[in-house]
Amino acid sequence: MIEVVGLGKTVDNGGEPLTILQDISFSVMPGETVAIVGASGSGKSTLLGLLAGLDSPTAGEVRLDDVSLNSLDEDQRAKLRGRLLGFVFQSFQLLPSLNALENVMLPLELAGLSRSTVAASDWLARVGLSHRLKHYPKHLSGGEQQRVALARAFAPNPQLVLADEPTGNLDAATGQQVIDLMFDLNAKQGTTLLLVTHDEAIAARCGRVLRIQSGRLAG
Repeated sequence: MIEVVGLGKTVDNGGEPLTILQDISFSVMPGETVAIVGASGSGKSTLLGLLAGLDSPTAGEVRLDDVSLNSLDEDQRAKLRGRLLGFVFQSFQLLPSLNALENVMLPLELAGLSRSTVAASDWLARVGLSHRLKHYPKHLSGGEQQRVALARAFAPNPQLVLADEPTGNLDAATGQQVIDLMFDLNAKQGTTLLLVTHDEAIAARCGRVLRIQSGRLAG
């Protein structure tokens, strides 16, 4: 599902090169659950952005579903993301002008799927929000917003879900509920899950853990 070879990312830091990631190589098989763990600033989120094709590496290659992201232009990468990927972000990233139902409908409509209203309603029911369909993000709690985000990520039936610190803005109890729900949805859908977290308890629930230290894979 994912193949990463010699991946590196360097940026200009006031005229001096700053290496964020260096010589990262690993693969993820379909259906695996993999955690990426590391301290703040270790390069975890940068790596996730490179895997999604939202950023470009300065060295190496990312292949998703046997397609090299290096060979695609921006529009082609966007189409690949729409076909393969679901996203769950720490900050939820719901569109404030759309209600819960419309936020979940959006990727379904972009994918050209029919009956998007019915499908989105069904997914919101699966995450326990059938009573909040018409509520806008500002009227939802953090836990409810992340549940909408989970429904939005899984609704198009992606092959791969990328989650970046999905409990980072939630209290412990709410975060536990969200994580339980995410792993339950992932197991039922048979999705490949790549999860960035600093929480060792969450990482331990994944089938494999990759650790990043100072921009390199450890161990």
